Amino acid sequence: MTNNALITTIFKPNTSPKFFSQTGWAILRAVVGIMMIHNGLDKLGNIESFAEAYVKVIGLPFPIFFSYVAAFTELIGAPLLVLGLFTRPAAFGLFSTMCVAMYHHVLVAGLNISYLELSAIYAVCFLFFTINGAGLFSTDALIANWLDKTALSMQAKQIMRLEKAYEASSSEKAKAAIK
Repeated sequence: MTNNALITTIFKPNTSPKFFSQTGWAILRAVVGIMMIHNGLDKLGNIESFAEAYVKVIGLPFPIFFSYVAAFTELIGAPLLVLGLFTRPAAFGLFSTMCVAMYHHVLVAGLNISYLELSAIYAVCFLFFTINGAGLFSTDALIANWLDKTALSMQAKQIMRLEKAYEASSSEKAKAAIK
């Protein structure tokens, strides 16, 4: 293997629905979903305190109402994410909640990484699932296959075509570089 091919292999994005890639998506989905349930339960444990310390500080009206919205977004959205059911809307709701949390941290502590890191990591994970969906090992994929028997195989074929096009353009560039 040439150095160029080795470097290309290292940097080539994963664009195919392979078993290990999809397993990684499912594990990430389960871990962040399970961890987020805890946050929702904490909010409901003392909703008035959360409203006073977090929601009122950022200036949102009706702090108790928005505290319940945040808590139930986490308590409903996180299990949906774990199951891979309605993943994109659930992940978007959780992403929005984390954006508000990051805004709160910036208002209170400035750009202090120790306050921002956890909500930023959660936000990025939820943004990933908002954009990409749950993956093949999910209830969403089962429903999509049930609704349209060709949905998943057509998606896989499209990904394969993109990967072949990427490989073809890479090999053409490599041939041109050798000449």
